[in-house]
Amino acid sequence: MFQLGKTIVSEDIIEKDFVCNLSACKGACCVDGEAGAPLEKEETKILEKIYPKVKPFLRKEGLEVIEKEGTWTKSEWGELETPLIKGADCAYVIFDEQNTALCAIEEAYNQGEIDWKKPVSCHLYPVRVKDYSEFAAVNYHKWEICDDACSLGKELQVPIYKFVKQALVRKFGEDWYSELEKVAEKHLE
Repeated sequence: MFQLGKTIVSEDIIEKDFVCNLSACKGACCVDGEAGAPLEKEETKILEKIYPKVKPFLRKEGLEVIEKEGTWTKSEWGELETPLIKGADCAYVIFDEQNTALCAIEEAYNQGEIDWKKPVSCHLYPVRVKDYSEFAAVNYHKWEICDDACSLGKELQVPIYKFVKQALVRKFGEDWYSELEKVAEKHLE
């Protein structure tokens, strides 16, 4: 672990390789698991605001859950997250012709309907950020459903921090990311 400003960063995001391989995993991270995508407080307001424009992209099952539970929910531990369909799929999941899970929010973004790509936790994956009072912990979330992404990353020689560069810049800013690159260069020497 090393410190960058008010973050404590796992060396795994520098040392491990990763490139999403949707053709292999079919977007399993959006349909497996026990919780919805983690949300920041301001993202709940964004979801409420953009919902009318995302709604046409949603599946019937997602619409039903969102209409019943809201555009976001709170876990039993008080954490903000996206709602789930029957405890599995994120309510915002849609599927393409190859049955690959995609994000209705991102689809609305890609088609120019909204200017918000998706929750930052989704954009950052496989990096997870846990906020504490004095700092944020930036860690790699290893999950066997992403083994193909690790293999592809290794083959293409793309470390995690480069794969999620856009999301890290979105979360922490250009200056923070530039410092991360310097640390990575020194670390890998």
